[in-house]
Amino acid sequence: MTQKDKLPNRRQRILEFIQDFVQDNGIPPTVRDIQKACDISSTSVVDYNLRLLDRDGFLNRRPDMARGIELLGESVTHGINSMRVPIVGSIAAGIPIPVFPNEIDSQNADFDFIEISSEINKKYGSLFALEVKGTSMIDALIDDGDVVLVHPTPMVEDGEMAVAWISGRDEATLKKFYVEGDKVRLQPANSAMSPIYCQAEDVEVRGKVVGVIRKF
Repeated sequence: MTQKDKLPNRRQRILEFIQDFVQDNGIPPTVRDIQKACDISSTSVVDYNLRLLDRDGFLNRRPDMARGIELLGESVTHGINSMRVPIVGSIAAGIPIPVFPNEIDSQNADFDFIEISSEINKKYGSLFALEVKGTSMIDALIDDGDVVLVHPTPMVEDGEMAVAWISGRDEATLKKFYVEGDKVRLQPANSAMSPIYCQAEDVEVRGKVVGVIRKF
């Protein structure tokens, strides 16, 4: 019998859900993810059980980081290790705002970093992160203050969420991307907001959103 098998049912279920979530998504779940998946009455009950799992050496709570749950010891499955992704700036989920220079040098710049599973890096290759400002992507479950993980690429499919750079203005925005003839529609995921239309030649895709790390 492993140490995990000796846990009370609720804590064992929470730990197994965290393991499965990290394996499937490459990042830890939020407290609300755990509450919903494990059918727990409140986030305070989740927090209490996480503190006990931390005390008993199954995981490490890191309140200074988004999704601050790190699996430890036998709780780490499938050889999952962490890696650091640079948060290179902010991105507007409302109107376009200046965000980052044309060439991102994450090795030499003074960036903050966010820690994620190396599995997501294996899936997508290079990544950078942006902090979201605004609520125009709220219906896509991306809120003000969340952090999006972005795979640098100059191309996305219609309907994918992109970091779009509007040339000549040195401004970027986070929207769903659609090509419509000689124009591009940058579509918010908020019924109260209107899309942005630009000439296709004036829009550059800087990356595709491949993950979101939600604030607690």
